Amino acid sequence: MRNNVFFVYIMTSYNGNAMYIGITNDLARRVAEHKSDAKEGFTKRYRIHKLVYYEEYDDVYAAIAREKQLKNWSRAKKNQLVETVNPEWEEISLTEIGG
Repeated sequence: MRNNVFFVYIMTSYNGNAMYIGITNDLARRVAEHKSDAKEGFTKRYRIHKLVYYEEYDDVYAAIAREKQLKNWSRAKKNQLVETVNPEWEEISLTEIGG
């Protein structure tokens, strides 16, 4: 796992009411899973299909710590974070992901 890239990411429903924060070592695969509702749970129930933010890490422990940090933030603070790089909350295309 030392040579991999890890992603902390934020996805929302298209109406923006629901937000999900996760971690993965393959962001394109994971986003595709969310979009296809491949797994039961929160993201399927609330139709979390729109990638709006992500960060890359080369250390899995740093990525896990960041994921936990973001999950503990208020919704307003999470919104501000997304808006620093994606002010219009546009969906990030999988072709834009370098990893």
